[in-house]
Amino acid sequence: MKTVLITGASRGIGMETAKLFSQNGYRVVINYLNSYRNAKELLDEIGNNAMAIQCDISNWEQVCRMFEETEQNFGGVDVLINNAGIAQQKLFTDITNEDWDNMFSINVKGMFNCTKGAVKHMINNKSGKIINISSVWGMVGASCEVHYSASKAAIIGFTKALAKELGPSGINVNCIAPGVIETDMNSSIDEDTISELKEATPLGKIGSAIDIANTALFLASDKSNFITGQIISPNGGFVI
Repeated sequence: MKTVLITGASRGIGMETAKLFSQNGYRVVINYLNSYRNAKELLDEIGNNAMAIQCDISNWEQVCRMFEETEQNFGGVDVLINNAGIAQQKLFTDITNEDWDNMFSINVKGMFNCTKGAVKHMINNKSGKIINISSVWGMVGASCEVHYSASKAAIIGFTKALAKELGPSGINVNCIAPGVIETDMNSSIDEDTISELKEATPLGKIGSAIDIANTALFLASDKSNFITGQIISPNGGFVI
């Protein structure tokens, strides 16, 4: 039985991904920061072969403890899904230094920390899957989300470079860049804007968290063994 560690798994895409991987026979490590109640409910729903660990992924010492606890209970991580992230809409002229640093601390440094925590076991095993969650805005940029777009673009560059480095060790590194997905993160978008986004999407709808979870499950499976360094964007044709 393989072990998957999913960061930011207490809600949205992370939660749906945790459920799907559990249903497909994985041991699941649910990482969360503040949403203890959600993580506990998810843990209760999944049942056996799952554990929840509170960890600020931007803190290297906490990440080390998370991987140590995982190894003690489940062995090393076979699949890492770097899903945790934050978003913020602001005019560029209103973005503070703190806003910028916080965005990169979670979205980029957190990914770096968790990947660093996972690769030792993967290299020793000559196998592993690393799946990074970016965004369509990391591909094309979004007005009033310069810091968010930049952080998500960094994830894409990270993925491409690391795939080349870890390929000889039998490790696949890929990236999912979701389009507009119906999650808590996008709950503040008004109905008119949602309608406009649907009209701009060839499939005429907004994506769901399970769409992304299914993509992650494919990239974690043996069916994707010859796929690495790729950016897969489930976006309904919004960006082609």
